[in-house]
Amino acid sequence: MKKVIAIAIFVLVGLANAQAQKKAKIEFKSETIDYGEIMKGSDGVRVFEFTNTGDAPLVIEDVKSSCGCTVPKKPEEPVMPGKTGKIEVKYDTKRVGPIRKTVTVYSNAEEPTKALKIKGLVKDEANDSK
Repeated sequence: MKKVIAIAIFVLVGLANAQAQKKAKIEFKSETIDYGEIMKGSDGVRVFEFTNTGDAPLVIEDVKSSCGCTVPKKPEEPVMPGKTGKIEVKYDTKRVGPIRKTVTVYSNAEEPTKALKIKGLVKDEANDSK
């Protein structure tokens, strides 16, 4: 009887351990978005696309930008294994000059913190015609 109980406990611990090893994994199509040269006031919205290549649901807990000029928007629902998701980023194109910003993604993935980059140049129409 003791052997049966010991085997049952061993099997349950093994199953629990296997379940605990399931992890979400996030893979971005690109980790940098290049706006290129854009005009002041133009559309500043861009999208980072990703896939959950793990075997557990991916939860994007938070997305933060390095300054207030960049506003990220995360998916509200978990991204299931094999499915894709999007993180929308809106840069304030009323600010003329170079774009060099970091958007940090916090999730339950194997790599829980991921830094994404946006870059480019916002040009002023008045100065561009000279």
